[in-house]
Amino acid sequence: MKNLLIIGHTFPEPSTTAAGSRMLQLIQLFLADNYTITFASTASGGDKSVDLENLGVSSKKIQLNNPSFDDFLQKLNPTIVLFDRFITEEQFGWRVSEICPKALKVLDTEDLHFLRKARETAIKKEKPVEEANLFTETAKRELASIWRCDLSLIISETEMMLLQNTFAIPEDLLFYLPFLLSPTSEKQIENLPTFKERNHFITIGNLLHAPNVDSVKILKKKIWPYIKAKLPKAELHIYGAYAPQQIEELHNEKEGFIIKGWAANSHTVIQQAGVCLAPIRFGAGLKGKLIDAMQCGTPFVTTNIGAEGLYSASATNNGIDNWTDFIEKAIALYTDEKVWLEKQQQNFKILNNRFDKNLFEVNLIERIFTLLNSLEAHRNKNFFGQILQHHTAQSTKFMSKWIEEKNK
Repeated sequence: MKNLLIIGHTFPEPSTTAAGSRMLQLIQLFLADNYTITFASTASGGDKSVDLENLGVSSKKIQLNNPSFDDFLQKLNPTIVLFDRFITEEQFGWRVSEICPKALKVLDTEDLHFLRKARETAIKKEKPVEEANLFTETAKRELASIWRCDLSLIISETEMMLLQNTFAIPEDLLFYLPFLLSPTSEKQIENLPTFKERNHFITIGNLLHAPNVDSVKILKKKIWPYIKAKLPKAELHIYGAYAPQQIEELHNEKEGFIIKGWAANSHTVIQQAGVCLAPIRFGAGLKGKLIDAMQCGTPFVTTNIGAEGLYSASATNNGIDNWTDFIEKAIALYTDEKVWLEKQQQNFKILNNRFDKNLFEVNLIERIFTLLNSLEAHRNKNFFGQILQHHTAQSTKFMSKWIEEKNK
């Protein structure tokens, strides 16, 4: 029996986060390959969490620093353990190595956390993101986690290049796996609202996520007043779950700056809009909001950070980091049907050429099959990972055991 254990940082919420959509795609991939899946997390599910049972996935609430996880793991005896972000690998990886040493350990990074945090720090210090200090404590932790795992799933080609060229992570420890999408058909495109049937601008994203909060503030102060002056009838609709008070207070109907809150179906609201705005100053990975906009046939304006990973590694100048140019591009897309259609068609080609799940799923399953059948040789080749497992994990292990004793 092929048995997959996913240790989730949180229960997936595809309707609120790109990370939730990513996890759902991975679950569907392994279900299609006839894996029995158990999803375990220290977190509790919320009202927006996906119904795992309806998908045929078992769920389990687990505890940190508690030997009950060892018993659970021993009974489950998984073929593969998938860690959702490096934090869960830190917390449970050493237990997996002890209890199920033959289980394949796979890390889904979601995005490189150390890269996102370094860029955020650079912005706060009013430095260009290109000058961000990547050599941080978070980088040490996340890179150590990548070394300790048998395979890490990387969502962006930019991040693949960074890991190999800057940090010398061997290619055989990494697998490029972007969002896994069904191809967009001509019929789907024909059924979307036309240029003339759409109204207003939109931005969307989980408003607990710092890059999205920053993006809304930039729209309010630096961008929207100038667009509104040129297009007085236009409105900007801001969608996103978990909006903090500082964002709620920006709502102003007179200015056409409308905080809409959570959208149960993001595609429904995105395809009604003329243009999506995403002035993202920091972040990492792929931006789910832009993938959604492309699927909805809604052209977007974003920064180089926002565009990262959407285009081929050799492509340049796909984003805008000058707010004056950003505003001009947004107005041109909103008012010129020819420009709008060209951008829409370009985005559909990118979706089908770069994010078609058929380009990646079979290769991942084959890679996993190969690793499962040559695990000892693979780990011996990655002996540095075993060294990190021995030293780093030992300190984590005994801290955990100390907490166990303390909690008794």
